[in-house]
Amino acid sequence: GNLIPEWNDLVSREDWRQAADRLHATNNFPEFTGRLCPAPCEAGCVLAINQPAVTIKNVEVAVADRAWELGFAPPRPPDRLSGRTVAVIGSGPTGLAAAQQLTRAGHTVAVFEKDDRLGGLMRYGIPEFKMEKHHLERRIEQMRAEGTKFRTSTAVGRDVGAAELRTRYDAVVIATGATAWRELDVPGRELAGVRQAMEYLPWANRVCEGELAVSPMSAAGKHVVIVGGGDTGADCLGTAVREGAASVTQLDIYAQPGGERDEDVEPWPTYPKIYRLSAAHEEARDLVTAPAADADARLFAASTLRFTGDEDGQVRSLHLVEVDAARRPVTGTERTLPADLVLLALGFSGPDREDGLVEQLGLELEPRGTVARDAGFGTNVPGVFAAGDAARGQSLIVWAIAEG
Repeated sequence: GNLIPEWNDLVSREDWRQAADRLHATNNFPEFTGRLCPAPCEAGCVLAINQPAVTIKNVEVAVADRAWELGFAPPRPPDRLSGRTVAVIGSGPTGLAAAQQLTRAGHTVAVFEKDDRLGGLMRYGIPEFKMEKHHLERRIEQMRAEGTKFRTSTAVGRDVGAAELRTRYDAVVIATGATAWRELDVPGRELAGVRQAMEYLPWANRVCEGELAVSPMSAAGKHVVIVGGGDTGADCLGTAVREGAASVTQLDIYAQPGGERDEDVEPWPTYPKIYRLSAAHEEARDLVTAPAADADARLFAASTLRFTGDEDGQVRSLHLVEVDAARRPVTGTERTLPADLVLLALGFSGPDREDGLVEQLGLELEPRGTVARDAGFGTNVPGVFAAGDAARGQSLIVWAIAEG
């Protein structure tokens, strides 16, 4: 729903104030999306039919940064209060967007965050090299000035009862994200050093926050293998490079895509699955053992068979096999990689159930584990709404903000 042609045109005329207004009309946090979104909008640009697209993502972040620089993003507190109260559970992009809109509409909003700092996965999941946290802090201060209240280190369902929260507030918004990570059920999973990506990444972010000098899961001097070819895997890759890993390999179960859009399979304006090299992958080239000049830290069409370790129970090797398009093992292609640290980046299935939020409210779930809701974001519990990854499933930050 972003008004891309409008703010592109305004930028071309150097009308930064109007461009910022049109950008913020549909996106509360364009400096987040301009840095973190993979920009499917560029694949849908009309120029992309037969030539390079407009660099929409770059334009977006430039407008957002210019808006802050020129004072076009002041706090916007409401003129009057409605007398209504709303609790927002989760301070990721969905929760923050919902809270800001509700506050500006005049409602009294409190955001509950289970971590010690605000931002959700933007704080502890997204590495500093992809988005510096001062961008997040700046928006939170804007929201505080508008009247939004924040409660950190408060897990709803554990530290405060979910049912109690429902009685204290006129409405509740569930924006907890989809943090229930997927597992890899192969022999050797129990070995020390085989960890989830979201166990690894937060420590690196805490180092950047100044809490620690060194991460207790640091990749320094280790042979690192990342299982999973998505963005979270790339975040682990860039982080391991910065920590001084001896080598880094990322496994992708899919075959290496081509460099051009297949018009028969993925016609314009769909987002094509083509070969892309992120900044993290470019940085990792020096740590790739293959001698090719275009060495890529990724191994495509690769499936993990098992892990093996030493007598102390520490992982030392990952055994993999090449797979065909149907993900069937290809005979004779098994190989072994040295692995002192294995990071599982296999995506997320739905909201975390450990805090008891779902059970205490009596929420209905979809078969895939996400919170069930109607077209108006309402759950089966009156006054309780669900938005973002908690209900939609794992998705892009642009969708998280839009749903909030």
